[in-house]
Amino acid sequence: MTDTDDRPRFVADSMLGSLARWLRMLGYDTTYGKHLDDDEIARLASTENRHILTRDKELANRPGATYVEHDDLDSQLRLVCGDHGLLFDEEAIRCSACNGDLADVAKDEVSEQVPEGALESNDKFWRCEACGKIYWRGSHWLGILERFKKLNLA
Repeated sequence: MTDTDDRPRFVADSMLGSLARWLRMLGYDTTYGKHLDDDEIARLASTENRHILTRDKELANRPGATYVEHDDLDSQLRLVCGDHGLLFDEEAIRCSACNGDLADVAKDEVSEQVPEGALESNDKFWRCEACGKIYWRGSHWLGILERFKKLNLA
C-alpha cells in the first residue's frame, strides 16, 4: 500500500453510500455510515481532517463540505474527483465494504474462503485488515476499470 497521509479523506452522508464505495475503490479513505447524523459528520470532518460529501444543503454549508447535487454515480464521481483532483491509485484501494486497509494474503490462506474459479484464475488476493473480507480481480474488475477510464480517472 502507498502512503496516503497527504491524500484527501472524506466523510459521506447517508445518501451517498455508492459514492463512498467507489471512492474507496479509487483508493481514498471515505467514512460512511447510515447512522451518522449531521453533527457526527461535522465532528469527523473536523477531528479527522475529512472533507464532507453531502446531498443535504444545510450540511453543505459547513466548512470543507461539497454539495453533491446529482443522483447518478458517474456525475457524483466527476464532481468529487474534479473538485479534489482524484485519480485511481491501484496501490491504495480500500475495502469497499468498511473502508479498512487491504493487505496482501497468500493464495493458500484463502483457499477455503473464495470460490474455486477465483482460486484457479487468480494468484493475488487481498484481505481487509478491519473486516476480513477477501478481494481478488474477478470478472467485475474489468467493469470497475472501464468506469474509471470512461471518467478519465485511470
